[in-house]
Amino acid sequence: MSIAEAMWEKGSMSCKFRSLTILWWGLCAAVLLGMAGACSKEYYKAEADEEVYRIIDGKWQDSFGQRANYTISDTEPSPNDIQTEKAIPSSGVITLAQAVATATAHNREYQTRKESLYLTALDLTLERHNYARRWFATIDGGYTREGDDESVSIEGGETNKDIGFEQTHLLEDGTLIATGIALDWARFFTGDPHTTLASVLSARVIVPLLGAGAGKVARENLTQAERNVLYQIRLFSRYRKTFVVSIVNDYYRVLQRRDEVTNAENDYKRRVESKERLEMEAEAGRRNRFEVDQAEQDVLRARDQYVQAQQRYKQQLDEFKIRLSVPTDTDIELDQNELKALEEIGISEPDYTLHVATETALLQRLDFANSKDRIDDAVRKVMVAADGLGAELNLIGNIGVNSTEKTDFSRLQFHKGTYELGLEADLPLDQKTERNAYREAVITLQQTQREYENKEDEVKLGVRQAYRQLQEASERYRIQKSSLDLAEKRVESTALLLEAGRSTTRDLLEAQDALLEAQNAVTSALIGHATAKLSFFRDIGVLQVRPDGMWQQSADEAG
Repeated sequence: MSIAEAMWEKGSMSCKFRSLTILWWGLCAAVLLGMAGACSKEYYKAEADEEVYRIIDGKWQDSFGQRANYTISDTEPSPNDIQTEKAIPSSGVITLAQAVATATAHNREYQTRKESLYLTALDLTLERHNYARRWFATIDGGYTREGDDESVSIEGGETNKDIGFEQTHLLEDGTLIATGIALDWARFFTGDPHTTLASVLSARVIVPLLGAGAGKVARENLTQAERNVLYQIRLFSRYRKTFVVSIVNDYYRVLQRRDEVTNAENDYKRRVESKERLEMEAEAGRRNRFEVDQAEQDVLRARDQYVQAQQRYKQQLDEFKIRLSVPTDTDIELDQNELKALEEIGISEPDYTLHVATETALLQRLDFANSKDRIDDAVRKVMVAADGLGAELNLIGNIGVNSTEKTDFSRLQFHKGTYELGLEADLPLDQKTERNAYREAVITLQQTQREYENKEDEVKLGVRQAYRQLQEASERYRIQKSSLDLAEKRVESTALLLEAGRSTTRDLLEAQDALLEAQNAVTSALIGHATAKLSFFRDIGVLQVRPDGMWQQSADEAG
């Protein structure tokens, strides 16, 4: 081998080594940057949670109730959230407060509602991100060898923007201002000693002069996304009130079933005593045998009612466990002292006239407020669609400024920049899409107005119904209480008359039937009044749910 050939081979190997080295360092840099920019899935989850709850907290108004129990189950609860484990007290007895707290913390439907609120706010984060600073970093590198020819290419992406950021500003009038700066690091990795990092500043401004334009449509989309979160917060707060009332109602209804078991058991024991007494009298010749048979048949019927009452109670208790998200095979009971406390409280009527209650509901109901605000949404959409019917004219400006070529990428050469200003017009020659969009927006506005009017009627009807039900429940409890007093006296007097031979066995059995019916009716009426009162406060919008899941009436609306 000649000296020239040896030198050429050495140079070729050196060039090859240098090319591979450049590619290696380029790929390593890309990997390192990717590792630096990439974060764990836990980081992204925490970042999303923080942004979502910041949005919810910012839009949650005091009139919606306390900010509590809205974080989804796989996130860190807020200080006001209920934090209760699915643990049953050692006694196995769950109070009303514990039941409400458990349901609010673990009920599956409640969790789904919280997730719906979360997802709506999550959608807004992406809409806002479109107008926030967005970083990018792209690099394409490759090594090619064809025979003795080798080449290394390192360049930016399709847009030739290697690393930098872009940001779009959206003004109230629909003006779009897009700015960005990018570093061209491809030259840095080529090893050219005469170059270093270079930067490019770019800006684009679009001002809508006529028509809707992309900026006004984008502004409407962002506005709607913001309002959707507000609507969802209202709906969640409204749902929370309805949910608590339903849990309280279900809790008391289970206690009602338990009370029916007690009443049926006591009734069965009374009938057994009556039958035994009649048997003794029949053996002494003071009673006919058929009267004993009547009493014995009634004992069997009472026993059957007792068994049925037990089954109804167990079934309703198991169904309530599902609402608490407690396994149905868990051995629990509800605190019967809650029913005794309700009896001690008795009945009371709120100091509201029907007119005041209706006006309060129209002012306080959060779902009605949503219906009212959706009219504003529909009006905005009609205006945007109307702007799209005519000619569209935009004023467009572009700026491009490069940095110095050799030394400092931070030194931008504005005097050598590129500046453009022009007009962009879209004549209304084919407006079928815009025409249909406008007609759809107008019809949607009319539908929204009708929905608002219908919602107003529904709110008024609901208040009137709740008002009447509360009055009925109060009167019904008083009636059933009096009926129970009479039934107890009737059993006592009939028993005495039977002993004196002035009454029949059938009279006593009928009196005992009436007593059992009256006992069950009183409990039903008492619970009906309690839930009717809570429902009334809920329907006029003054019921507030505390962080512990219990409720209170708005201080400024207490009647």
